Amino acid sequence: MLRKNTVGASWIFIAVTVLAGIVPDANAETLIEYSSESRFQLDLHVPDAAIMGFLPSGWTLNVAAQGAAKDANLRAVFIDRVTITGPDGKPVGKGSNRLVYLVAPVKDASGANVQLVIGGLTEDPADAPGPFGNYVLAATHSMQRSTSSGTGPIMDSQDWVFAAATGERLEMHIKYERGVANKGNPAEVKFYSAKNPAFFQISRQEQVLDILRNVTTNPPDRVKEFSFKAGGGSYAKLFDGTEKLLSWDNILWINRSVLLPEQR
Repeated sequence: MLRKNTVGASWIFIAVTVLAGIVPDANAETLIEYSSESRFQLDLHVPDAAIMGFLPSGWTLNVAAQGAAKDANLRAVFIDRVTITGPDGKPVGKGSNRLVYLVAPVKDASGANVQLVIGGLTEDPADAPGPFGNYVLAATHSMQRSTSSGTGPIMDSQDWVFAAATGERLEMHIKYERGVANKGNPAEVKFYSAKNPAFFQISRQEQVLDILRNVTTNPPDRVKEFSFKAGGGSYAKLFDGTEKLLSWDNILWINRSVLLPEQR
């Protein structure tokens, strides 16, 4: 009788822990921070050979053949990290940061679809070289975002200038009519380091996306003014004047939980 009750108790414990989501996981992860961000993403096609120079051995590009991301082999993402907090809810570092990073859609050596961070410029000295080991401190950095509303449509503008002492430069100026954005389903994305491909972060995120212009899907074009300058230093071959802009994506907000895989 005692044995029967022990077994029953064990099954009750297992059922409760499953419902609570606390069953020990062979792939346990460590939460390192939460962040709430506003982003502007440019999808580009740059010379494949230039990106291949950043890819680890055995990794390949994963370029979409259709849809909104068709032909995009690189993304320049301008990020206002409005809040950065730890698992305890307290600010991490300065609690906020601005940066621009370059991310390529790739397949790792196993064939899995992942994102590869190949570089970035950050305004926070404590964020260089950053988690992926390849952020460069922006000696020049400025960001302005503004919104105007009246009798007509809501108009937004963004101005970013980030430049490193070593020559790398990422600059964007845009004015656009704000539209009705779509909230995507929660997603989990793995971001790997091009410098150390054994390292990756897991981003569990939700976002609201407004595609302002896209050369493949051709939504109503709401971009009124735009300029983009990039290159110099280690980015010179990526941006050699032949790059093509493919999509202009306003991410009004993105909320993320950032985790590290369990160290073995």
